[in-house]
Amino acid sequence: MVVGQFALLAIVPVVIALVGALRHARDQTVRRAATLLAVTYAIPLVVWLTRPAGAPSLSKDIHPAFVGLIVAASAALIVTIHRARRR
Repeated sequence: MVVGQFALLAIVPVVIALVGALRHARDQTVRRAATLLAVTYAIPLVVWLTRPAGAPSLSKDIHPAFVGLIVAASAALIVTIHRARRR
């Protein structure tokens, strides 16, 4: 969603992943990966909300490096969930 210019709506799956991991995951690695994803998403969101002369949307204001970090954190979460299910 972040890559497709729907960065503000991406908060929905991020929150669902974080809450689900914190409430239901027994594996600490899954919890850490979900927290990492939430933090990497929250940083540009907070910067966008607190900047007085920011862009009209988060998608236009987010730095491409943060997009890459969010995608990498999402991939890490998917991999850790997959590995936790195999055990």
